[in-house]
Amino acid sequence: MSRPTVLLVGADSYVLRACERHQVDAVVISNSGAYESGRIKLPPGGRVIRVDEVTNVEDILGALHREGLGGQKFDAVQTTWEYAAVTTAVLARALGCRTIDPVTALHFRDKSLQKARLRDAGVPVTRAVVVPDVFDVSEVPFDFERAVLKPIAGGGTTSTSVVTSRKDLEDASRAFREQKETNRTFLLEEFVEGDEWMAEGIVFGGEVIFFGLGAYTEPCLEAVTGQVPISLRRLDPTKEAEAYASAEPVVRAAIAALGLQDSVFHMELFREPGTGRIVFSECAARRGGALTQEQVHAKFNVDLAEAALLCALGRRPELKVSVTPDVIGCVGFYGSAGTVISYPTPDELIAEPNVIFAQTYVPPGATLSTKFSASADMLGAILLATETVEDFDNRVVELRDWIDERLVVARPHLNSGQRWAWQAATWPDREYRDWLYEGR
Repeated sequence: MSRPTVLLVGADSYVLRACERHQVDAVVISNSGAYESGRIKLPPGGRVIRVDEVTNVEDILGALHREGLGGQKFDAVQTTWEYAAVTTAVLARALGCRTIDPVTALHFRDKSLQKARLRDAGVPVTRAVVVPDVFDVSEVPFDFERAVLKPIAGGGTTSTSVVTSRKDLEDASRAFREQKETNRTFLLEEFVEGDEWMAEGIVFGGEVIFFGLGAYTEPCLEAVTGQVPISLRRLDPTKEAEAYASAEPVVRAAIAALGLQDSVFHMELFREPGTGRIVFSECAARRGGALTQEQVHAKFNVDLAEAALLCALGRRPELKVSVTPDVIGCVGFYGSAGTVISYPTPDELIAEPNVIFAQTYVPPGATLSTKFSASADMLGAILLATETVEDFDNRVVELRDWIDERLVVARPHLNSGQRWAWQAATWPDREYRDWLYEGR
C-alpha cells in the first residue's frame, strides 16, 4: 500500500515527528516567520511550502498549484494553528479529503456561537454579549459587575482586557480605535472568580477517550495584566480525584454538544469559589500552548501531537496512559524592554534541579517590547517535575530569579554615551577605549 500523505497547515515539529514514526508523508504549508526560522525539521520525503498567510485558502491553493501539487491526493488536512481551524476545514473540503466539518470548526472558533450552543444543551457557561463593532459600543448592554472584553474568534489573551463599568468599555473602545485594532467583532463575557482550569483531551468517533486537567497558578488574564509570564501545572487524577469528578461531566457534555468527532481539544474551565461549580469558558479543536504537549506527555504518557495526526487520518490512537506521581508543570519567563544580548541556553536551564525540558523562543539580537500583550509572549519556558505542589511553586519563583540574574538586555532609547556607560557597568572587565588619543 502507498504511504498516506497529509497536508499540514502550519509547521508543528511534534506532528512532523509523528509523521516519521507512522510513515506518513507530509507537505507543510508555512508562513514566512516559521519558514525563515530554520527550525522546521522535515521527515524524509517531506516538503515545506511558504505562503503569505496560512489562514487564506486562496494563498494555499495557489501555492499548491505553483508547486505542481494541484492534483495531489491528500489523505487528510490538519492544523495545530488556532487561527487556521476553519481554513483547514474548508480547504480539505475543496481537496476532497478528511478533516473536521467546517461548521463544527466554526463553533470552535466563534465564541458567541460556541457559548450559545452549549447554553442550549444545558452546559453551565459564562454569560456573554456580542459586540458587533468594538469601535462603537454605544448600544452594547453592560449588566456585569466585571466582564472580559475579547475578540470573538481570538486566541490566547491577545487584545483581551477586563472592564468593570460602561466607562471602562467606552475607554477600551476608544483605545482600540486609536490603535486601529484589526479585529472589530468582540465578545463581552462575564468575569468568573475562582480557579481557572484547562482540560487537554482526545476525542475519537465523538467519544472522549482521554482528558487530563491542568490549573493556572494564577488566572491567565491576571498574569498578563500583572505582567507575570504564566505558570501552570497538571492536576493528578488520584491525588486530585475530586477535580476530575467535578469537571468530567462538563467536559464530556461540551464536546458532545459541539459535535467534535476525531481530534484533540483544549478546553478552559472555571471553578466557582464556595459552590465548586464548574463553568465552561471556551474550547479549541487543537492542543494548548505553553508546553502543553510536553506536560501531558510527561504527566500522562500521552502524545497529543501523535493523537492529532492519527485522528486526522481516521485512526484511533492507541493510548497507554501512565500517570507519574510527580507534580508536572511549566513556567514561562520574559525580560525587560530592549535588545536581548544573552540569556541561559536550554542546556543551562536543563542542568538546573527539577528542570526536565526547556525551550527558548527569542534569539539574541531580538527586541523585547515594554510589556508582553498575550499569554504566549515569552522568552522561553521550562518544564518542571517536583515531589509536591509547594516545591513546584517555590521552584517557579527561584528559577525566574535565577534567569533574571543571567539575563542581559540592552535598554532601549539610550544615546551613545549612555550605551557606553551601560556596557561598562554590565561588563566591567571589558574595555572599549580609544587608544589613538589615550595612548597605550
